[in-house]
Amino acid sequence: MKRYDVVVVGGGFAGIGSALASARSGAKTLIVDKSNCFGGASVNSLVNPFMPFCTKIGEEYLLLSQGIFLEIHKKLKERGSIKGMGFLEEDLKFLINDMMIDADVDIMFNSYLSSVENVNGKIKSVTFATKGGQVTVEGDYFIDATGDAMLASLAGVPTVLGREGDNLCQPMTLCFRVGNVDVERFMKGRDNLSKAYTKAFNEGKFINPREDILVFKTPIPNVLNFNTTRVVKFSPIDAVEVTQAEIIARKQVKEIFDFMKEHACGFENAFLMMTAHEIGVRESRQIVGDYVLTEKDCRNFTIFEDAITACNYDIDIHNPEGSGTSHYYFPEGKFYTIPYRSLIPKTVENMLVAGRCISSDHGAQASYRVMSTVCNIGEAAGTAIGLAVKNKSSVREIDVKKLQTVLKSNGAFIGL
Repeated sequence: MKRYDVVVVGGGFAGIGSALASARSGAKTLIVDKSNCFGGASVNSLVNPFMPFCTKIGEEYLLLSQGIFLEIHKKLKERGSIKGMGFLEEDLKFLINDMMIDADVDIMFNSYLSSVENVNGKIKSVTFATKGGQVTVEGDYFIDATGDAMLASLAGVPTVLGREGDNLCQPMTLCFRVGNVDVERFMKGRDNLSKAYTKAFNEGKFINPREDILVFKTPIPNVLNFNTTRVVKFSPIDAVEVTQAEIIARKQVKEIFDFMKEHACGFENAFLMMTAHEIGVRESRQIVGDYVLTEKDCRNFTIFEDAITACNYDIDIHNPEGSGTSHYYFPEGKFYTIPYRSLIPKTVENMLVAGRCISSDHGAQASYRVMSTVCNIGEAAGTAIGLAVKNKSSVREIDVKKLQTVLKSNGAFIGL
């Protein structure tokens, strides 16, 4: 049984930020993921492009996601792997591999968290199901970057699911790629395509309840990325329901693709290139932490005393029950911050939570859930754990002012 200072569970952007920050602080760090690569939803679920992460103040733009995320973004750009906000997932995989190796992070892929040993509010070890059987790893500190709060839930931390009242989560979406598209003609003809889609939608010709077609350009010539299927009222943490969601989503992909072959300009020679490896999950469990970040906090542009990152991505809520998407866009120059207390789970002293499953309500989560912000949250978690390792303290006992100072010295923007 191996032992580490820090064990990070989850290799998406929250886990990437966590593990790199932890290792760079000097802590012996292991990162574990269920997949065979880093990137989480960006590679497994084809969530692309990056969403905007800046705000305009006067004539200047302020980048809200700096630190490790901006480092990754710049390196992808240097490689020619970003066009607009779209990026090449394969280059991201190579880049993060190199960054982890350079930081001396141990890596374990193809490993699914199965159990947690929690003794009197302190996690002692975690066990993973692997091809070779059960593998148990001990650690002094842990970071839950699973997105679904799996580590926290298995450790007995109280969690909530979905929106308040009915526990419904934002819809799951299976993204897909279409190749050999005349992209310029497609974009010019989108108004006519939208009219045709709306007419067919109102006539009940789709099983997909989404009211429009959401599509993004990619850095790949003649390839479009569609984020437009919508599966509602299925639990993203129930294996049977997720299976049904995948099946339904593939039917939606087929009906939308066939519709576009008939109605979209530039689709004459197009083909369905791929569907994502797994359905994308916008929302599932969130921990109950020392502070619950609320939609009201976001709309009030709250600057917390213990802020660890900032965000202004719109409060983007895809209707958990069917059609419709609501938005609240932040005014220019405005943003909110995320408090360190929202990363601290109730009942466990040696774990932090990073990513879309921190302690918040449904509305707040709809904003900070994007890749740039969860990477920032991960960097804060890894940096905080690094301080805890040095001081042999609980996650609640670290000096938050020191944490903020270290984050800023490492290039992060925390809103203060």
